[in-house]
Amino acid sequence: MYGTMKVAIGGPLKVAFRPWVEGLENIPAEGPAILASNHLSFSDSFFLPAVLDRKVTFIAKAEYFTTPGVKGRLTAAFFKGVGQLPVDRSGARGAGEAAIRSGLDVLERGELFGIYPEGTRSPDGRLYRGKPGGLARVALASGAPVIPVAMIDTEKIQPPGKVMPKLMRPGIRIGEPLDFSRYQGMEHDRFVLRAVTDEVMYEIMKLSGQEYVDIYATAAKRQLSEAAKAEKAAKAEKAARAAAAKTEPTAATAGKDKPGTSAS
Repeated sequence: MYGTMKVAIGGPLKVAFRPWVEGLENIPAEGPAILASNHLSFSDSFFLPAVLDRKVTFIAKAEYFTTPGVKGRLTAAFFKGVGQLPVDRSGARGAGEAAIRSGLDVLERGELFGIYPEGTRSPDGRLYRGKPGGLARVALASGAPVIPVAMIDTEKIQPPGKVMPKLMRPGIRIGEPLDFSRYQGMEHDRFVLRAVTDEVMYEIMKLSGQEYVDIYATAAKRQLSEAAKAEKAAKAEKAARAAAAKTEPTAATAGKDKPGTSAS
């Protein structure tokens, strides 16, 4: 099924968008490896598998598999067809434990496991702090090398909320594998997890050229949402005041309109 979907979708995708790729030689021909990528667009999960000869399995939020409507069914069919794994993020501990279990299963089969350390798409094209729970724990528990990946300009092709993509060339830079065997057996040390994650994010930053922001992308999205709501409320209040000023006559105007008020 993966091969069929790769030909049916990956082939036309490469012809239409002609993505450029650097560092393909850093992907091992066989054996387990973790691809840790920045996340700019929904289309990231399409372009990276399209340019690789080997199957790569990403975890995907469960909503991609349950969204109603034609678009939802097509999305679910694609993710299922290419072997992507749904993760329910509604639990108390979120996607962390599910991502770890899924990642280890994939790596134990000697396959490529893809993960977005930021945990969600960047809201503004900048690179945000990586979450240590999934990536670092999978890397240390499995011993698999971590290969940093940078997606370039995919957010310009299909920004969040846009259905029709823009025809332009995205880029993919694949870095050299990172070995964290020196931390083997320390996957429960939060300082080690932070160090591993930060090292990976630094390599992604060098590959992508993105500005790095030392907060989580989820927090940035929340801040942007709150700022947008505040701006909308301020505009509504300003408009209401302007409308009130137009409809309420001044005392002087009201006096002039009354008959018999002028001196004779």
